[in-house]
Amino acid sequence: MIEAAMIWNEPNNKSHWDPELDPRWEKFGAMAKLAGRAIHQANPRITRVLGGMSPIDPSFVNLMAGYGALDHMDAVAVHGFPLDWNLWNIHEWPGKLEEIKAVTDKPVWVSEVGISTFGAEEVQVWGLETTAKHLIGRAPRVQWYSLYDLPQAWGATTRHREAEGSSYYRHFYMGLLREDGSPKPAADIFPRFAPEMGLVQWFHFEDHRLDDAVRWMKKLGVTYLRTGLSWADYYRPNALDWFDRQMEALADFDVTVTFCFTPEDRGPGQHHTSPPYDPQEFADFCSEMIHRYAPASASAEPVPA
Repeated sequence: MIEAAMIWNEPNNKSHWDPELDPRWEKFGAMAKLAGRAIHQANPRITRVLGGMSPIDPSFVNLMAGYGALDHMDAVAVHGFPLDWNLWNIHEWPGKLEEIKAVTDKPVWVSEVGISTFGAEEVQVWGLETTAKHLIGRAPRVQWYSLYDLPQAWGATTRHREAEGSSYYRHFYMGLLREDGSPKPAADIFPRFAPEMGLVQWFHFEDHRLDDAVRWMKKLGVTYLRTGLSWADYYRPNALDWFDRQMEALADFDVTVTFCFTPEDRGPGQHHTSPPYDPQEFADFCSEMIHRYAPASASAEPVPA
């Protein structure tokens, strides 16, 4: 069941939104407003979430409020990776939430948090335990990134890739499961924190891991999941067949579906980070996906704040 729709992934991160084409996020704010309105019109019970901020930045929330985008959102979300990419301490998590709560009355979700095993798998165990201690009970949603390691052959969705040094390679070691599907030590303790803690798992187009992922999530006690439906993938051959298969496989979970990624020919940057020429096209995509996978007559009540 789709319980929530998230508008974009890390829109204030240059790996996912081009700051040269939209330096003050005005285009993003206009697009988010249209998308939020379209989702509400398609199904008013779906919780609309402003895409997870990375970095966690109160000024970005204020910008979105000034552009009117927050008027069409029901929650805002943050992402944090203090042991891998962020320049703050893992014990600062409660304070980071308070920074956002100070500038909005919307519920604050933690829609991505994780620890890589780039240096040592034991670090992830400690990081999972410490993250759970700081976040469970403080946010309506806490979603651990991720179930699987990213396969080395696929490449991470960043703008500068290997030029980012170790920051790039950490993307490949965020899973509770290794690339071959074998469990890491943190997988053994994750059930202690489920179902209060959910998971994030991005599925690539026609991802071969989908069915195994469902089995693993049920084994780990997961009841809620964040994943994505890519606007860029929508234009691939047989895209709707794949979307249908993905959403049917995830039907037993409460799903936050993230709508993001600009098709190459729909924006001036010719890249997934580009603001679209016509933001209404993105809003129409969001509306179509909600009508298809969360029709108003079949939905439940929105997630409580």
